[in-house]
Amino acid sequence: MFSRRFLRIKVIKALYAHFKSDSDSVAVSEKELVKSIDKSYDLYFQMLRLVADVRVYAEERIEIGRRKKLPTPQELNPNTRFIDNRVIRQIEDSEALNDYLARKSLGWGAYPELIKSLYSELTASEYYLKYMSGTDGGYDADRTLTEDFYIETVQNSGLLEEVVEEQSIQWCDDINFALIMVLKTLECSREKQKDLSLRKEFKSEDDLVFTKELFRNAASNFREYLEYIERFTQNWDIDRIAFLDNIILVCAMSELIWFDSIPIKVTLDEYIEISKYYSTPGSSLFINGVLDRIVESLQKEGKINKSGRGLLD
Repeated sequence: MFSRRFLRIKVIKALYAHFKSDSDSVAVSEKELVKSIDKSYDLYFQMLRLVADVRVYAEERIEIGRRKKLPTPQELNPNTRFIDNRVIRQIEDSEALNDYLARKSLGWGAYPELIKSLYSELTASEYYLKYMSGTDGGYDADRTLTEDFYIETVQNSGLLEEVVEEQSIQWCDDINFALIMVLKTLECSREKQKDLSLRKEFKSEDDLVFTKELFRNAASNFREYLEYIERFTQNWDIDRIAFLDNIILVCAMSELIWFDSIPIKVTLDEYIEISKYYSTPGSSLFINGVLDRIVESLQKEGKINKSGRGLLD
C-alpha cells in the first residue's frame, strides 16, 4: 500500500495542476487526483511482472542455443538456475497478478528492447554471477537474487525510465514508489504460498479519505491560507516565492488545522522532507522557518486542536 508521504506528494502535484490550469472545479481535479493514484497502483503490477518477462527471455535464449546445429557443451547443458528461480516463477504464475494485468491491458510485450537490455545488465552484474555459481539452492537465495535485480538493475535503468514515461506521463515520478511496493511484496513471499501476497492500494479506507479531504481543504482554502502565510514572509516577495513552496505550505496548514489525529511534528517533518526533493534548493529551510512561526500563531489563536497523547509535540 502507498505511504502517507506518497499520498501527500500526489495531493501537492494535483493542487499544482489544478491552479496552473485555472480549473474552477475542485471536484473534477479531485477525481484526477484519485485517477493518478490508481494509475500509480497499475505501475506496481507492471513493475512486479518485469522480472518474469526477463526470465522468459532468458529461457528463450537457452532454447535457441540448444537448437543450434553445432551447439557448444555449455549450450547443451546450460546453467538453468535463473530460469528455475522459484520466486520469479511465483510471480509469473500468479493468478491475481495476471488477472490484474489482463484486465488493465498492462505488460511489456511492446518493449522487447527493454527486456533485452535488462537481461544484458543482469547477466553482467556481480550479484547474478555470484548467484549462478553459488551452492545455496534455498528459496531465500532465489528471493535475494530477485530483490537485487530490482535494486541494482531496474532502479538504475535509464531505458526503463524512457519506456515508463512513454507508457504513461503520470508514471514519471512514481517508479521508486512502485519499486518499494515490489520489494515489500518479495519480502513477504513464502515458498509454500499458493499465490503472491499482493499489496493493497491503500492501507485502509482512512488513507483515501485523508487524501481527498486534504486536497479538498487545501484547494478550497488556498487563497485564505496564502494571505495567512504572507504574515510570516514579510521579508520575502510572496510573488517571488516558488509556487510549489506556497502549495506545500498551504497543504501543511490544511493538515495542521483539519486533521486533529495527526501530530504536529509528523506534519512538519513530512512537508519539510517533501520540499527537499520536489522544490528549489533552500526551500526546506524556508518552509521549516515559516511553518514554525505558523504553528506558533495557529496555536495561540486556538486553530490547532490535537487530541490524544503525544499529538501536540
